[in-house]
Amino acid sequence: MPADRDNTLEAAVGAQLKATRQGMGVTLTDLARTASVSVGMLSKIENGQTSPSLGTLQSLATALNVPIATFFAKFDEKREATFVKAGNGLAIERRGSSKGHLYQLLGHSLRSATQVEPYLITLDETSDAYPIFQHPGVEFIYLLEGEVSYRHGEETYELQPGDSLFFDAEALHGPMELRKLPAVYLSIIVKPRDD
Repeated sequence: MPADRDNTLEAAVGAQLKATRQGMGVTLTDLARTASVSVGMLSKIENGQTSPSLGTLQSLATALNVPIATFFAKFDEKREATFVKAGNGLAIERRGSSKGHLYQLLGHSLRSATQVEPYLITLDETSDAYPIFQHPGVEFIYLLEGEVSYRHGEETYELQPGDSLFFDAEALHGPMELRKLPAVYLSIIVKPRDD
């Protein structure tokens, strides 16, 4: 294993140990005494300057009354990114698809407690107005091209390029009148993950 990865693991374990200790209000000296580790060694571990043995980590975990896996939590976290080249969004079937609304999913997250769905939506001559969308969460739309009268609840907003609308998606919403086509807008839906 490359040395720089070892250092990253040591730094992550040390930082997590320090954060756990400080979060519990335990001093360096008290933890060192309870875990039977020298203050100097504990300081080096917390600063990522040395690699502790599994026995030492177990002693520290027992002294703090936490699972040993706590020290590895941040190191094991995966950080996701989704990259989509221009024009390559994944075509998705949604309720509006039957009305000629083309949805291209631009990204997704598998691990987040919040579900975020960014779409590029295109309306053309084959599209119908469809002001009766309704779903959990909130939605943000940003008009890139065209002109649309957009309904939200009892209000109608005249959207032109550069205009945006952020709203509670539980209310009925959607394009009321397609005034200038093609109309292209970015839609970002945010809601709690169902699963």
